[in-house]
Amino acid sequence: MTKPLEGIKILDMTRIAAGPYCTMLLTSLGAEVIKVEEPGVGDGQRKLRPFVQDVGYTFLALNRSKKSVTLNLKTEKGKQIFRELVEKGQVVVENFSSEAMTKMGLSYEDLKKVNPQIIYVSISGFGHSGPYSSKIALDPVVQAMSGIMSLTGERGSPPMRVGVGIADLVTPVYAAVATLAAIIHLMNTGQGQFIDISMQDCMFANLVPEFLGDYVIHNRVLPKSGNRHPFLAPLNCYKASNGYIVIAVNSNEWWNNLLKLIGKEELIGDSRFSRNRSRVENVDEVDALIQSWTQDKSIAEVINLLGEAHIPCGPALTVDQLANDPHLLAREMIKEVDYPQPIGKLKIPGSPLKLSAIDTNIESLPPSLGEHNEQIYSELLGYDSTKIATLKEEGII
Repeated sequence: MTKPLEGIKILDMTRIAAGPYCTMLLTSLGAEVIKVEEPGVGDGQRKLRPFVQDVGYTFLALNRSKKSVTLNLKTEKGKQIFRELVEKGQVVVENFSSEAMTKMGLSYEDLKKVNPQIIYVSISGFGHSGPYSSKIALDPVVQAMSGIMSLTGERGSPPMRVGVGIADLVTPVYAAVATLAAIIHLMNTGQGQFIDISMQDCMFANLVPEFLGDYVIHNRVLPKSGNRHPFLAPLNCYKASNGYIVIAVNSNEWWNNLLKLIGKEELIGDSRFSRNRSRVENVDEVDALIQSWTQDKSIAEVINLLGEAHIPCGPALTVDQLANDPHLLAREMIKEVDYPQPIGKLKIPGSPLKLSAIDTNIESLPPSLGEHNEQIYSELLGYDSTKIATLKEEGII
């Protein structure tokens, strides 16, 4: 089955999470991703917990279907070899700080002299312009400086980090979309370009629908609302007898159906609850009504009853439940793959990209460090075995 990015070579200089996730998405669409790593060191995720036989699980999850070459970019010879690779490729992706590639002489301005059609994708904490551009950032710093932490948690609580590295996971999707657009532009015009993706930009963009809008229109900063919603009620996480369940209502029809279900039909038309705005104003009473109904029922019982009434709901699933969730398994979002021993069988995430005419399944396992040195340096650059051995002895690859 032909994939849309077949024939596109991507030089992947990324490490840790945001960059590798971006390039992994592109492998699902057929791109040949060549992961360029430091000899003897590699991507830092190779050595970060949790471990599977001394290999970081996150590395295994984010680097499938890639090829790995080692290259010492601290040396002039290593930089020259990288430029040779750039001549043969279409895309470079990196997630260093904004100044790092310039200091190495491998910035977009440097590399477009080697290959004028190169697409250069830079993922950084704060981008390549503005007063924060030289600031180094990891996911928690970006969460803090994008406003996400100020909105997370219960009212009155300190700023709270989202439980997962949300900036590391959202940013690469924006980067992948921009890369796809640039590839189409290259095909149509023959013109390469620079793509400047800021993690802060991407996270800030997620505030726009509700929180930024309220500030711009009403000049007020909405307080934290925990599991509630500032503009909808009921919307909360309610306790059942054996766990928690989220119930969300965004229409008067659903609200009236819910009142009938919980045996409170007499409240239909009550001015305290008849409109969404009044329900938000009386949210404590709204939540108390629902909580008194759910607390002595099992999650399954609540879901079945709400489902029959066509009211949106869902259990607050834990990681162990998700790993065995029948729906995720049916959609192949959890794949069991066979790694070489001593790792053996291992469950890793499948591709969230589901396209009817494109197979986005895992094509190959994550590479060992430098696994494809001989293949890439001989087939792509024409190096013979003697030259490759010499480069290895010199610590260049």
